[in-house]
Amino acid sequence: MRNGFSALAALALLLASSAPGLAADKKYDTGASDSEIKVGQTVPLSGPASAYATIGKAQAAYMKMINDQGGVNGRKINLIQYDDAYSPPKTVEQVRKLVESDEVLLTFQIIGTAPNVAVQKYLNSKKVPQLFAATGAARFTDPKNFPWTMGFNPSYVVEGRIYGQYILKTHPNAKIGVLYQNDDLGRDYLAGLKAGLGGDKAAKMIVAESSYEITEPTIDSHILKLKDAGADLLFSASTPKQAAQAIKKVAELGWKPVHIVDINANSLGATLKPAGLENAKGLISVGYVKDPLEEGFKNDPGVQRYLAFMEKYYPDGDKGSNFNVYGYITAELLVQVLKQCGDELTRDNVLKQATHLDHVELGMLLPGISITTSPTDYRVNKQLQMIQFDGAHWQNIGGIVTDAAAE
Repeated sequence: MRNGFSALAALALLLASSAPGLAADKKYDTGASDSEIKVGQTVPLSGPASAYATIGKAQAAYMKMINDQGGVNGRKINLIQYDDAYSPPKTVEQVRKLVESDEVLLTFQIIGTAPNVAVQKYLNSKKVPQLFAATGAARFTDPKNFPWTMGFNPSYVVEGRIYGQYILKTHPNAKIGVLYQNDDLGRDYLAGLKAGLGGDKAAKMIVAESSYEITEPTIDSHILKLKDAGADLLFSASTPKQAAQAIKKVAELGWKPVHIVDINANSLGATLKPAGLENAKGLISVGYVKDPLEEGFKNDPGVQRYLAFMEKYYPDGDKGSNFNVYGYITAELLVQVLKQCGDELTRDNVLKQATHLDHVELGMLLPGISITTSPTDYRVNKQLQMIQFDGAHWQNIGGIVTDAAAE
């Protein structure tokens, strides 16, 4: 009887080990288990870029919603967030803690160009995915040199090129003044703008450039410099605080340039309202997400899901803020990648799935825009639409522009 029991036990063990979908087929790296997926990020909850804090709050709320629904393939997402105050040395400290102490599977949506630059080499050396970094600097879509890094935002170079082409088409005789943040964000925008204008045109049309440090309390002197140079078109490659200051100062001076702001600084709540909506009227920018408060999207299923999410999981958040929409779609995309990983929750497979996205449609992307990536093209967002602020909402002023060429 004993031998028969032993034989049955051995047979059961053999069947269990060979059955598909059971424990033997599951593969985990540090940060993943049968019950949990650890994800880490830094967010500027304080400091000069704290307007972005709401992005992290929206993402945390989204993960709570997913966990309430049972998680991803039965696993709860443990999103660990630390405040880095948009200070690169602090980012380094916090990301090391996430990797070496918290032992996360991946980092997600670290916010800001300089903070991401500060940890890019470290994360790549550790082969930890730096997934959907919240920046559009070109170095974050460079699989050859940084295979473990993938940015989310539309490329600043591509966006700058689009502005340059738009200016040539609509304001061919403009005298351009450029305000830009003195980091990869600002420099990439400037390079893209010049590429879009073309070398000869750029040299002739750009009459002044002025760069600022993000720690400067005010950028008033830079605006005065650009005005005094005779600029009649102002391109502001900045983040919300400085963009709001620029809009306000332009209005105070009674200056009436055509004013273009980059996508990072076109938030209604974080930039335009602090600057004064009347002062912001006529601003030009680009977009790729739906305005949840626009009448035309009132019956849109994606917008309805977003508004229901905000009502239940982030009731204190501004439903109309494109930062919260941004937090929502980036969280949705992360969940899509983790779903595609199935039971193989390794860092290699996270990277594989993130680089094999095929026309993924997210609820709050503009109609006609989807996400496709490949191992040689890490750019998540390659489609943009020109928009103009009418004093209350951003309105489309052209069709969707697709940058199909590799950078």
